[in-house]
Amino acid sequence: MAEQTLTDVMDAPLAEAPSPRGHAAKRAAILDAAMRVFARDGFAGASIDAIAAEAGVSRQTVYNHVRDKENLFALVVEDATVRQNAGLFATLATFPDRPHDLEAELIAFAQRLAGDCLCSCRSAELQRLVENEGTRYPELFKAWKERGPGRLDAAISARLSRLAQAGLLDVDDPDLASRQFVALVTMDLESTNHLGEDPSPAEVEAAASAGVRTFLRAYRPR
Repeated sequence: MAEQTLTDVMDAPLAEAPSPRGHAAKRAAILDAAMRVFARDGFAGASIDAIAAEAGVSRQTVYNHVRDKENLFALVVEDATVRQNAGLFATLATFPDRPHDLEAELIAFAQRLAGDCLCSCRSAELQRLVENEGTRYPELFKAWKERGPGRLDAAISARLSRLAQAGLLDVDDPDLASRQFVALVTMDLESTNHLGEDPSPAEVEAAASAGVRTFLRAYRPR
């Protein structure tokens, strides 16, 4: 970019854009279309013409809204991260802080976390997109990790710490336990994501149940 870095774009709230209804609708259509095209073709292979066609707008309309392809790419990642975080933190609010049945309630939470947030097609698409372009734009990758996975790990870590303080878990390193929890409840769903599909409810339930039971075998007090 000539005047702004990708980090500058990530730090500028999307709400600062003009907000008449027609403008906002076109902007949303452009960002959604760009997400699909970038995920399919990568940054280098994506073109403004392809994004405009996908969004159903003119090439000039895309430029009027986003200036250039680099700026559009950063805005796409920012928009997708904001949407993903909204779902993540709504789900985190349902974490069982005072469980009556720790295993059952953790499994239910893990199903919501994996099925609704981490293993949806859109979430997997965002992760692949950022990781694939991370070498080209390391500052973008860092910003995404801090705003997305980093915040999730910290939030789950704090909740596991509270369960440990209540005597329900035996956790020496809550940050490590948080990463292990997420990995255990999502790893069996990654192959479905790689095929570009949402996992079925049965797949999510099986993965969450197996992951939580393995987690509790490691961290339940002896």
